[in-house]
Amino acid sequence: MDVDIAQADDRTATVPLTALASLAPDVATRALVAACDVAMIIDEDGIVRDISIGDDSLAAQGIEGWLNRPWADSVMAENRNKITEMLAGIGEPGRWRQVNHNLLSGELPIRYLTIPAKDGNMVAIGRDMRAAAAFQQRLLRAQQSMERDSLRLRQLEARYRLLFDSAPEAIIVVDATTRRITEANPAARRIAGISVGPGSIEGQAFAAIIHADDREIAVAALGAVAAAEQRHPARVRLSDGQYCALSATMFRQDRGAFLLIRLQPFDARSDGTTERPLVEVLERMPDAFVLTDAAMGILACNGAFLDLVHQSRGDDVRGMPLPQFLGRPGIDVSLLQSQLHEHGTVRNFATIVRDATGREAEVEVSAVSSNENGEIRHGFSIRAIGRRLEAPVDDRQIPRSVEQLTELVGRVSLKEIVRESTDLIERLCIEAALTYTSDNRASAAEILGLSRQSLYSKLHRHGLGNLSDTD
Repeated sequence: MDVDIAQADDRTATVPLTALASLAPDVATRALVAACDVAMIIDEDGIVRDISIGDDSLAAQGIEGWLNRPWADSVMAENRNKITEMLAGIGEPGRWRQVNHNLLSGELPIRYLTIPAKDGNMVAIGRDMRAAAAFQQRLLRAQQSMERDSLRLRQLEARYRLLFDSAPEAIIVVDATTRRITEANPAARRIAGISVGPGSIEGQAFAAIIHADDREIAVAALGAVAAAEQRHPARVRLSDGQYCALSATMFRQDRGAFLLIRLQPFDARSDGTTERPLVEVLERMPDAFVLTDAAMGILACNGAFLDLVHQSRGDDVRGMPLPQFLGRPGIDVSLLQSQLHEHGTVRNFATIVRDATGREAEVEVSAVSSNENGEIRHGFSIRAIGRRLEAPVDDRQIPRSVEQLTELVGRVSLKEIVRESTDLIERLCIEAALTYTSDNRASAAEILGLSRQSLYSKLHRHGLGNLSDTD
């Protein structure tokens, strides 16, 4: 009589029963335990008569409690049919069946193979499947996570495709290395005069849709974007002669570099004769130029202003408040705004500029306001004057050190020394305030913290401001 025993890969091997019978019972038991995690002897009534455990972690699960109890009572209710079939010998010989035992610590999955023995008993050998079950759970969670990510990516791609195809602006994606078109939206196909069908533009060289006379300009613009940040659009003609403003942004995908190119058509007559030269002139000005809105938020600036405040790109300062860089806090910008509101222009206003590191430099500001279509814009021309400033010459004898003040002791009373010094300092402060405010006495009184009446009184006393008797 032969017995079928399943090996690790679930194939069956035929072993003569006489070979097992010749072994001592303890030797046979150790052999079975070594080949599996748990071995049990089941009588013909399905009662567990003996248990051998080869894994210490299983012994801690309380498996010894199955002894002298029906084997079917140790498993979950939905697995009892499997126990019945294994005890009855139903099914393919040598087939392993997995059941889940119900323990206080939770479910315990074990895979069993039953082998008929003498006297109607049956040997059940089992393998602990907790590690495999945990691996299956991790695999299932990973698969579910991948499915969620895949769904999210499909949704993002659908939204991107909808936005890309419906955008009125012509957008072309170009490989930064080969300069060949990989994708273009319908607006770009219409502008380039190419049919909207798929594959009609993909793979073509981007220079093919540019006019032959402007291809070098387009190639240079794309090269500048690939080498560094370049925000200024280039003026090019398409192959059909239409003028477009070309701007590009580089991005990386799948370890490759691509260029996202935007083409905006314009009228060459208006742009080429007025706006473009004006932009170029402002950009090349040696003096800093800043355009702001009514709230002093920066809308545009030239390279000289970026050099003055130590910023690398115009986008870094666009939208920032101009007072963050220009003027003494709470004084100069308020005076500039009031002057612009009252007169529309400001000339040679002396103030300071702070750069990104907090350093200050003396500058001179001229400004103008415009109101077009109800929108107020302020333009500022800023000139650095720190290098040509000279120390003011004052013929009045001002004490410059403590020693000079102490030399007056004994010749002039202390009260006169203090009064003379106070009057001189007061006069200098009033003159400085009038200089800062361009002789605007109301603003001067405000920055000095005086009332107008008090300021006029001090002006009379010091003989300043060319006041008449009615003032």
